Amino acid sequence: MTSIETSSPLLASRLWRKSPVIVRAVVTGFIICIPAANVIPAVALGAGASSSPALQTIVGLAAVALLVAYLWWTRGSGWPRSTSAARARATRVSSFSQRQWIMSFGAALAFAVVMHSALVILFRIIPFPVEAFHRGYDLSRIPSLPLKWLVAVFGAACAAITEETGFRGYLQQPIEERHGAFVAILVSSGLFLVAHLNQSWAIPAMFPIIFLGGVMLGLLAWSSGSLIPGFLGHTLMDIGLFAYWWTGIAGTFSAKTINETGIDAPFIAACIIFSVALAAALVAIAMLGRFRREQSASYASEKSFARSTALVT
Repeated sequence: MTSIETSSPLLASRLWRKSPVIVRAVVTGFIICIPAANVIPAVALGAGASSSPALQTIVGLAAVALLVAYLWWTRGSGWPRSTSAARARATRVSSFSQRQWIMSFGAALAFAVVMHSALVILFRIIPFPVEAFHRGYDLSRIPSLPLKWLVAVFGAACAAITEETGFRGYLQQPIEERHGAFVAILVSSGLFLVAHLNQSWAIPAMFPIIFLGGVMLGLLAWSSGSLIPGFLGHTLMDIGLFAYWWTGIAGTFSAKTINETGIDAPFIAACIIFSVALAAALVAIAMLGRFRREQSASYASEKSFARSTALVT
């Protein structure tokens, strides 16, 4: 009995190592993402809903501490040290130059504009389902508008960090190494869509937009070799989603469909904005890929020079 119990963890470990990379990546990505993506925002919501300012501060700081600890651990710090390198590799930890940061902000802004203009276009074609979008995002218990905005922004950052870490990090990155970027982005984007099907706003007409968001975020992570552009873009997108589309604290979409108005100037403008932003995002993705290749080539050159110098001396 003792030998069986002792060997069970070893057997499980052996089976885990022998399972396909895609299976391990998917399981790990969901474990890393889903619990944190639900628990941390819930703590922040509890802080905002509290009637005591002192309790708001304490619980709010606890939510921030949880998010910082999550980032700290998933990016390779802490115990167990034996998995530090694997965690850092999964989250694409790397140095980022000034021009990479600038291009990342540009890519993030373009991505957010693409997603929100896509929503505007969609809900000019079909009626906007206000009730479905607002269900589950009731902030009425939070006493003030500034606090509602604070919860919305923090919730957006939580969703962005946990989902990018899980889907574009722990899930996509190992599949990239084993099967290439195309398969990895396809898998991560498909599962990104599946993970959101439990949301009331995830109506069938939203599926292409969710999948497009997953593909663009996957491309950002792959081309830049970092989760930073995805963190930025996903946060900007989700601030708009939380504040406008889901909670209504920034207003509610009320435009009529083109079935009622005809193809009017605002609809044409939304289509133009979507096209221009998509082109800009794709250019930024290409530039981030170029910067990464140049950085890798420079690093390889410096390493080769240092090795040759060491041999001479």
